[in-house]
Amino acid sequence: MAVPERICAVIPAAGLSRRMGRCKQLLPLGGDTVIARTVQAALRGGAEPVVVVTGRDRRAVEESLAPFGERVACVYNAAYAETDMLCSVQLGVAALPDCGAFFLLPGDMPAVSSVTFEAVRRCWLENQNAVVFPVFSGRRGHPVLIPRRYRAAILSYAGSDGLRGLWQACDTVCTEVSDGGAVLDMDTPESYERIKRTLSQINRLEREES
Repeated sequence: MAVPERICAVIPAAGLSRRMGRCKQLLPLGGDTVIARTVQAALRGGAEPVVVVTGRDRRAVEESLAPFGERVACVYNAAYAETDMLCSVQLGVAALPDCGAFFLLPGDMPAVSSVTFEAVRRCWLENQNAVVFPVFSGRRGHPVLIPRRYRAAILSYAGSDGLRGLWQACDTVCTEVSDGGAVLDMDTPESYERIKRTLSQINRLEREES
């Protein structure tokens, strides 16, 4: 079975953070920002380069990602206030270099483990024509791994229901994971506190195992 030359990632991070009340991508988390921790998760999961689609507080988000250098590229969604996530995904996909597949991970999901990335990748290697979703406790989560064959369909998609409608037009498979971070996003102050507790627990376990 041929292994693709590389797997990249698209991280849409152009949302308005209405329910959070402030730019959630820039909130502090584990000594860094939420968006930086999300990018770190993708890089640890084997994705490179990572394309981040920015919107609100563009300059500050870009500055927080500058230490990653050429491993991360930023694309600006100038219409972030009027568009949904699909538009940001399309901008990110258009900016990708040639790759066998790419992960899609929202910019407010910093708690996904590298084990989940690997599980999704292994499932895709057995189903290379399909979009792969991780599933935790019956819920589909992220990262989603999308084969190159769907790039043109994503860029041209103009149907209803945004990403949900797009997935209905794709072949999809799911793989079970034991990582709650795969379904843990961050839309409210309460979910932000929950992610901070989750990452604190993960860091403690990693220190105990090392």
